[in-house]
Amino acid sequence: MLLRVIAVGTRMPAWVDAAVEDYSRRLRGAWRLELSALSPASRRQAGGAAIAAKASEARRILALLSARDLVVPLDERGEQFSTLELAQWLEARRGEGRDLAFVIGGPDGLSDEVLARGRLRWSLSRLTLPHALVRVVLAEQLYRASTVLAGHPYHRS
Repeated sequence: MLLRVIAVGTRMPAWVDAAVEDYSRRLRGAWRLELSALSPASRRQAGGAAIAAKASEARRILALLSARDLVVPLDERGEQFSTLELAQWLEARRGEGRDLAFVIGGPDGLSDEVLARGRLRWSLSRLTLPHALVRVVLAEQLYRASTVLAGHPYHRS
């Protein structure tokens, strides 16, 4: 199963890239994690410019999605999962034979068009997390869920 992360933001600290790469390497066999980083829209200000920035980012995000992708926008108002619930949800999606595309927006969030393309909106936490940390937490939780499904003792209930 291909787990794609499409994220707005290209200049992440080295520790973020190292962590995402580490979890990607740990996912083996039926699981593959790929990251596509998009540069944010160049001009950000309140009001109309922020709307234009989200629209620009949305066009580039939507262009990366295929009809086969099950899209999961990360959104603070989305559904929250425990690790075990996430593992069960991923297993059901794997049974459907669909690839997943997790979408992380830019500083202004995701456009309504991208949110509408999603089958499920997922919130990692009710806390406000920096975009760099969202990538790491997402990669780690996908890895952890895969280990739960494999019966690995990485997860302790």
